[in-house]
Amino acid sequence: MTAKKITGREADIYFNGDFIGKTKEPIKFVSETRKKRRQGILSDQLNIVYYEKSNEIRINTDSGRARRPLIIVENGKPKLTKEHIEKLKKGKITWSYLVKNGIMEYLDAEEEENTYIALHPSDITKEHTHVELNPLSILGTSASLNPYPEYNRGDRVNYGAKMVGQAIGSPIDNFLLRTDTKFNILNYPQMPLVDTMSDKILKEHPYGQNIVIAILVWDGFNMNDAIVLNRSSVERGLFRSFHFRTYETVKKRYWGGQEDDIGIPEPGIKGYRGEEAYKHLPEDGIVNIETIVESDSVLIGKTSPLRFLSSGDFTADIENKRESSVTIRYGEKGIVDKVLISETPNGEQLIKVRTRDERIPEIGDKFATRHGQKGVTALLVPQEDMPFTSKGVVPDVVFNPHGIPSRMTVSQLLEILAGKYGALAGRKVDGSAFSGTKEEFIRKEMLKLGFRDDGMETLYDGRTGKKFKVMIFTGVVYYMKLDHMVADKIHARSKGPVTLLTRQPTEGRAKRGGLRLGEMEQQCLVGHGAALTLKERFSSDDTLIPICQSCGMIAIHDKMKNKTYCPLCKDSKILWIQTSYAFKLTLDEMKALGIYPKLNVVEL
Repeated sequence: MTAKKITGREADIYFNGDFIGKTKEPIKFVSETRKKRRQGILSDQLNIVYYEKSNEIRINTDSGRARRPLIIVENGKPKLTKEHIEKLKKGKITWSYLVKNGIMEYLDAEEEENTYIALHPSDITKEHTHVELNPLSILGTSASLNPYPEYNRGDRVNYGAKMVGQAIGSPIDNFLLRTDTKFNILNYPQMPLVDTMSDKILKEHPYGQNIVIAILVWDGFNMNDAIVLNRSSVERGLFRSFHFRTYETVKKRYWGGQEDDIGIPEPGIKGYRGEEAYKHLPEDGIVNIETIVESDSVLIGKTSPLRFLSSGDFTADIENKRESSVTIRYGEKGIVDKVLISETPNGEQLIKVRTRDERIPEIGDKFATRHGQKGVTALLVPQEDMPFTSKGVVPDVVFNPHGIPSRMTVSQLLEILAGKYGALAGRKVDGSAFSGTKEEFIRKEMLKLGFRDDGMETLYDGRTGKKFKVMIFTGVVYYMKLDHMVADKIHARSKGPVTLLTRQPTEGRAKRGGLRLGEMEQQCLVGHGAALTLKERFSSDDTLIPICQSCGMIAIHDKMKNKTYCPLCKDSKILWIQTSYAFKLTLDEMKALGIYPKLNVVEL
């Protein structure tokens, strides 16, 4: 920052958002504060910035700021020298030493506004204030896993980083000992052939598989980001994963010496599910391991005392109990993997049951590359029907070429070529941001290996044996299976529970809810001539209500005496009308507001 004198009003100083004072010399104040921080007089957690336009200084020491290390540059020379690096390698000095002695410093997003950072030491001029440790450190952990991100649009790098976060891989090694509520793990994870510096650091945790890809339109099945998968590859184990879910319950103690009972519930208690529901349970009421369980299967048989007793005295034993067993979530299935019996810090018995379910890729499962090119499986094709090269190589995935021009993911094309070279040469290729293996080198090596330098190959149609008229771009790319699986999302119902207030079907998959038809869905059905379906769907809360013919108010129907009467008009004629319960509810709400909703009804 140039040390020109600011004329006019004094600069305001803010500390963690609070106004603390003013200064007539803001630039001097900021440079002095930075100097003291670099000398170790002030905390290295402090960051300071001067905004010239608004004429204010902001000092931040609060938590939650993203900060990154940079090498300080003074008079056109970086303060980190080769001597420091040698001492670091020998263990004579530490990273903290560099920060405390003003060789490096951590800057937050605000202080970066007052800096001029060089990407490489060779770029440094006298104006530069800092230099990057490595240009890769500009990116966060997830984004730094993307190969060749500098060739992509910024939004694609962002999407790619998000996909890495959703990928099913091998995030932890001790997953068999853990009881996470929900956990997915890939059966055969692989490290990427085209990796980055971050992959080398995180080498224990792969998050996808290297697959052979062909960029090709395949009979319209891979339209709009859909992908075609090789069924034979899936049968050999491609993208198979396990889904673990843990269910738990506590044997609670209540006032009055009452407590929950773990075991097969007795017939006759409130909410008893019938003998069939408890068929998997042994005598102790806890399901055995390796038992196949379906949706709503009982895992832990449990009986609890009723919360509210009618009087101070205890009622009969069975009358005072309700069924409160732990069951498999609606729509899920699996095999009982592990049963843990422990106790809570309060001394209450804690039971955990973990289930596992093998997830084989199917139509509707979501996959993505590290470049934000996501898509769902549209078709699984046997290997004999898939296209193949002259050497007999069959792709695992057929990807639509229309996904490339609009997204401009040039780095995906580079990764496919680099992956192909890596697979043929039997080595990994570095795709780190700003410092990865260059395209020219890969092209030269491909020619040496006897392949075209652009990755194009002649492909033959597996169904007809005929050669495709054009060359097809094929190679190896790192694909990720994402957490969004159709098994967790598929949902339909015919009849089921309704809400108490509106008597309309419940909402959401977990509650076995219906799919709501709105105005636009209704117009779609009308356009398709499916009027009967529409009538049926829009009568989900059909009801009959008694209306008084003289006053137009809702009458009362006494079910015990089987008598219908109007509380206002006593002897008037009552007519039953068919309407939606939501309408009846609206009338009741209007009455609560003091509005008289009179209905004029006539007998047909």
